[in-house]
Amino acid sequence: MAQASQTGWHRGRAVSLLLGGLVLGALIVGSTSSGTAQNPKPDPKGKPDPKGKEPAVVKPTPPPPLRMTIASKDKDVAVTVKAINATLTKAWKDNNIVHSRWADDYEFIRRASLDIIGRIATPAEIDTYMKDPIDTRRSLLVDRLLSKPEYAKHWAEVWTNWLLTRSGTFGRGRYHDEMVDWLKEEFAQNKSYDKIVRGLLTATGKNNEEGKGAVNFILAHVGEPIPAANRSEDGQFDMVPVTSRMTRLFLGIQVQCAQCHDHPFTPSIKQNHFWSINAFFRQVERDPAMAPMNRQALVPMELRDNPAVNPKATAFFEKRNGVLLRAKAEFLPVGEEKEGKRLPSGVSGNQRRQELTNFLIDHDNFSKAIVNRMWGVFMGRGIVHPMDDFNDQNAPTNPDLLLELSSNFRNYGFDMHKLIRWITLSNAYNLSSVANVTNDKPDQEGHFSRILLKSMSPEQLFESMLVATNSAVNENSKEKQETRGRWLDRLVNNFGDDEGNEVNFNGTIVQALLMMNGEDINAAVARKEKGTVAVAFARNRNVDGVITDLYLASLNRKPTLKELLNLKQNMRLITVNAGGSVQALPEKDLMAPFQDLLWALLNSNEFILNH
Repeated sequence: MAQASQTGWHRGRAVSLLLGGLVLGALIVGSTSSGTAQNPKPDPKGKPDPKGKEPAVVKPTPPPPLRMTIASKDKDVAVTVKAINATLTKAWKDNNIVHSRWADDYEFIRRASLDIIGRIATPAEIDTYMKDPIDTRRSLLVDRLLSKPEYAKHWAEVWTNWLLTRSGTFGRGRYHDEMVDWLKEEFAQNKSYDKIVRGLLTATGKNNEEGKGAVNFILAHVGEPIPAANRSEDGQFDMVPVTSRMTRLFLGIQVQCAQCHDHPFTPSIKQNHFWSINAFFRQVERDPAMAPMNRQALVPMELRDNPAVNPKATAFFEKRNGVLLRAKAEFLPVGEEKEGKRLPSGVSGNQRRQELTNFLIDHDNFSKAIVNRMWGVFMGRGIVHPMDDFNDQNAPTNPDLLLELSSNFRNYGFDMHKLIRWITLSNAYNLSSVANVTNDKPDQEGHFSRILLKSMSPEQLFESMLVATNSAVNENSKEKQETRGRWLDRLVNNFGDDEGNEVNFNGTIVQALLMMNGEDINAAVARKEKGTVAVAFARNRNVDGVITDLYLASLNRKPTLKELLNLKQNMRLITVNAGGSVQALPEKDLMAPFQDLLWALLNSNEFILNH
C-alpha cells in the first residue's frame, strides 16, 4: 500500500514476514503435505525391517466423540444426520481409517459462513457464536446463516454461474443479473428444488420483465440456427447446448458424450437418446434470434414456443456411417428399462417442456445428482466424482450415503434447507482438513474422513475482502457493484472456464500478485476512519489486542502465542532498552505496520483457502 510504504516498513518487508517470520497457514501446510501435522512419528521401539525399511508408523488414536446437539425443531434433521454418520463410520471402519480431529469452533464458523452465505464471518458474528451453548452452537449457527439474506444471494450467484457459465453474452452483465434476481427470490422463499428446476425449464416471456429472469437459462443455450428452409420441420435452433447442460446439471449425466455416437462409458445411453431429449425443445424460439455480441449492446429477449413448427416432435441426427435418422421425443430410460418415457401424441407448445420436466423430476438421478452436487460443494468432492459424471465406470465411493441422502431429499419434498442442515451437521463436515497417516492418500478422499481444501470462488473472495477490511464499499451499493465488476473482470479468468467449473488451487503466485496490486484492496486496508485497523486501534490499548482483532477479522481466529511473539519481534512494534525495559515505538509509526500486517494476512493461503 502506498501509504504504508512511505513509512519505511514496505511491502517487501511484509512478504518476508509472511513467508518467514510468521506461523501463518500452519493448518494449510499440514493438510497439503500428506497430513504431516497430525501424523505421529515412527514408533521409537519399532525395529527396522531387515531390508532397511522405516519402522512402522503408529496408528493415531481416534478423537473422542464430537460434543454437538442438533437444536433444530425438525426431527428429521437429527434422524437423517444420525443415519449419515452411521454410513460414514462404517466406511471408515471397513477401510481401516481413523478420521481427522474435529474442527475447532473458529474453523467451523469460518467454513460454514463461506459455504452457506458466501463470505467469512464478522468479528461480531464470531462473538455471538462463542456465546451460544457449546453443545448447540453449531446447529444454531447453521440456522442463523440459512435465515440471512446473504444465503439467497450467495446461492443465486452460484447457480447462475452453473446455469449460464462465466463467459459469453449471458455470463456477465444484465442477463446474468436477471437470472440472479430470479434465483435470489426462489432461495429466499426456500422454494423446493423441483419447483426451481421446473421454473427454469418451462419459463416463457421477456427477460427484462419482473420475475422473468429464468428464461435466460434456455435463451443462453439454444445453439446453432436451423437453415430457414428446414425450420418448419426442425425448429428455429438445434437446441444442442441446453440438451447437454440440462442433463449434466439436473441428472449428473453427460449425454453430450452421446451426441455423435453411443456413450463410450455408459452402454445404456445411445446416440438416439441424446436426440430424443433434444426433440422436446424443438418448438422453442428466441426473439431476436441473434444474441448481442457484447454486454454493452444487450437488448430485451423473449423466449416462447411455436406450436406451428416441428409438429412431429422429432429431431434428425446422423450416425457415424453417414445414415440420417429421426428421433422421437422420449426421455432417458431408468435403470434396466429399455425404453424411456415418450411424449404423448398431440402435445405441443410449452406443454412439451412441461412433460419433459415431469420426466426429469421423476428420474432416479434427479435427487441423486443434486445431493451429490451439494455434498461436493460442501465437502470438496462428490460421492460420485466428478460430481456431474454418473456413469457405469464411475461408481459412488459410498453408495449407502448417496442413497440415504437422495431418498430422504425426495421424501422431504426437495427441501434445500434440510439438505444443507444434514450435510453441515454431519460428522464429515465437522472434521479438520489436517490429514493423518490413515487418510492422507488421494484414493482415501472419497471416504470423507477429513475436509478437503477448497479455493474460494471470486465472489466469495470479494465479499470476504470487504468483511476483512471493513470496506467503505459495503456502505454504498452502487459503489459496491462497480467495484465488484472491476474485481471480477480482473480475477474471473484465473478461477474458471466456459463450462462454469471452478479451478482448484492452493493460492498461486499469480493470484496473490493480483490481490497485492489491487487498488481497491490497498485503499480498504489503509482506510483511516472505519477500516479494520482503525477500528482495532480504537478498541484496544495494547498491541496484543490490535493483532488479535486483525486475526479475527481476516482469518476468523485468534493468533497463537508464537505468532504474537514473532509479530512483535519482526514488526518492531516494541524495542528493548539496554537496561532491559520495554519501550513502544513512536505513536506516529504504529498504524503503518498494522496495515501491512492486515495486508499480509489477506494474502496468506490461510485466508485464500476454505479449509
